[in-house]
Amino acid sequence: MEGGFNRKLLVLSLFPALFHYLCSSTDMCTNTILPGSKGDQGEVGQEGDQGRLGKSGPPGPPGAPGEIGFKGEVGHTGKMGPTGDTGEKGDSGLAGPTGLKGKAGTTCDCSRYRKVVGELDVNVGKLKNTVKFVKNVILGLRETEERYYLLVKEPRRFREALMNCKLRGGNLAMPKTRGTNRLIADYISHAGLTRVYIGLQAQGKDMDGARGYVYADSTLLHGFAAWSHGEEIIPSTSPPTNSSCVELLSTGTWGHTECDVTMFYICEFPKSRRRGGGGERGRAVPVLT
Repeated sequence: MEGGFNRKLLVLSLFPALFHYLCSSTDMCTNTILPGSKGDQGEVGQEGDQGRLGKSGPPGPPGAPGEIGFKGEVGHTGKMGPTGDTGEKGDSGLAGPTGLKGKAGTTCDCSRYRKVVGELDVNVGKLKNTVKFVKNVILGLRETEERYYLLVKEPRRFREALMNCKLRGGNLAMPKTRGTNRLIADYISHAGLTRVYIGLQAQGKDMDGARGYVYADSTLLHGFAAWSHGEEIIPSTSPPTNSSCVELLSTGTWGHTECDVTMFYICEFPKSRRRGGGGERGRAVPVLT
């Protein structure tokens, strides 16, 4: 038993010496151990569990515009807007062809009816002259086929004059035609005045930087204008809210004026139409006080 143990101990003590001898040989220690050939491909493993969602990346560039869609159906009809103001009377049309000759009337004794009609015509003529006297002399009104014009001899600023005309049931006078402009100018001259406010004012700049004029009824100035020489250019040295109002001179020309200046003004009142009654024209009664 003891002899076997000694033999094992001897073999273990000789093993390092043998290993050192073998490694000291050049042929043994310089050889490289090469890997073996590649084995066969293994089987595909099972699909793993889905990983967690990552953070959202930055937005991509805009895509190309899509094709234009089909035209949609017509929408519901909207509510009817407010009725606009009555426009200026147009030119008379061409005369129509002559009608056919009517049948002969029956003979009757109409002398007494003609007498009554004649008396009515005389009374109507007197009444018309009286109304004209009241309007032109007592009330101091001027009129066209569409409107009355009243000179208010109360010095007011532009905005105050505008509001006062509205309180009277009208608007600050807007001479949109040559005839109306001449009528108001003569009205001013006969009253012994030199200038009055009219319902025209320069508006602020739009998106294009341009400026124009707007009437008291919010319509833009177009067509007729009666600027004096050089006055058609809106002054740019002062703010539009201060120096953009318009005055009408007794000569019939327009000019710029400060909106804070107090002066007389002219109101206009539309002539209303009666409903029914064959289309006869009624008379609007302006508030004079």
